[in-house]
Amino acid sequence: MAAIHLRTISFRHALRKQAPHRLPVFTRSLTTASSSSQSSARTAIYATVFAASVGLFAVYYYDARSAIHRYVLTPVLRRTFDAETGHKIAVKVLQSGLGPRDPVQDDERLRSEFWGRELSNPVGLAAGFDKDGEAIDGILNLGFSWVEIGSVTPKPQPGNPKPRVFHLPDDAALINRYGFPSQGAASVISRLRARIPKFHETKEDTTAALKPGSVLAINLGKNKSSPVESPDDFVTGVKTFGPYADVLVVNVSSPNTPGLRGLQNRELLEDLLTSVTKARDELEPSPITARRPRLVLKIAPDLEESQIVDIADLIRKSNIDGVIVSNTTISRPASLTDPNKSEMGGLSGAPLKPRALQVLKTLRAHVPASIPLIGCGGISTGADALDYARAGASLIQVYTGFGYDGVGTCRRIKDELEALLRAENTTWKAVVDESVRKLSWTKP
Repeated sequence: MAAIHLRTISFRHALRKQAPHRLPVFTRSLTTASSSSQSSARTAIYATVFAASVGLFAVYYYDARSAIHRYVLTPVLRRTFDAETGHKIAVKVLQSGLGPRDPVQDDERLRSEFWGRELSNPVGLAAGFDKDGEAIDGILNLGFSWVEIGSVTPKPQPGNPKPRVFHLPDDAALINRYGFPSQGAASVISRLRARIPKFHETKEDTTAALKPGSVLAINLGKNKSSPVESPDDFVTGVKTFGPYADVLVVNVSSPNTPGLRGLQNRELLEDLLTSVTKARDELEPSPITARRPRLVLKIAPDLEESQIVDIADLIRKSNIDGVIVSNTTISRPASLTDPNKSEMGGLSGAPLKPRALQVLKTLRAHVPASIPLIGCGGISTGADALDYARAGASLIQVYTGFGYDGVGTCRRIKDELEALLRAENTTWKAVVDESVRKLSWTKP
């Protein structure tokens, strides 16, 4: 019995010694399980956030039509920053290569012809957005068939004092008095050269845009310090940029450079057109395209009918290849309601369309079918584009609509335009050809 009692005491003693060690083991098991559960939850959350981020980036990057651009990013940018800062941010994003893209191939109905060359669609971006040629490829990736950079002045200049850009959201309009801020020709030329592939091969369909079915235009501006009546800045621009452009635009219509619009007067314009066409004709064919650039005149919407007729007469007698109608207007339609309507500068956007369209119709009636016109002013829908085609424009350009509706603007206009053309069982080229044939000037 004593032995049994001793063994029982030893057994209980052993249990008492072991018991304290068993509780921590059980606690560690619970802690490990809890930690593992929390880690799994974190992993799941991270994976979800990552997947959502990748999805959003894919929507952002691979589809410029996405509502995230039109209804989120663009309004946030416009309301967070002043107009000029927002503009600069947009250019930098497109320059970075992180801008979105138009993933859709252009419909055959949108095919356009320009001086015998085929473009994938008629929608271009007007000068004023990419002033210094920083984001050419980013803009082309948005689906534009032609990009016009500038205005570029021979020498750098700061432009007019800030603030100099004003949104008029109540009127879907913009007023700017930039005054040709430019990094100058040398800076832009360096960027254009950097775009050229190291082993570039010139083919028959090669363009300065370096993208099939697209063209690159360069808008030439005049330094504020240069003599107003002298054509020298434009001649310098032709000689400098001729080898790097498909189209050179002679801009005599900005309202924000003192005296510039005076170059639209008959005597000064005649001297200017003679000078720039002579400079262009003396150029060697471009090493990029094996061609000389086309020369296009950009005119104001504020011209009187007699002035338009005079300009048309000079164009018929010159070697100018086309005309852009139009630049911004200094008029202020009575329909404007936004508080910024009283700001000085050129007005663009929806209120400009009626006047620009009227000037284009007048000019179309006074120049031959061989001179293509490019419509610009208040275009933000496919219906707007079609209105210009029916007035005799071969191509169209957007500017303010792009600023308000964002990077999907070009694709939306093309989709709307394609739907309208399909409904009428026609094509852009057919509409343009018929309008130009009916409305153009013919020799008496």
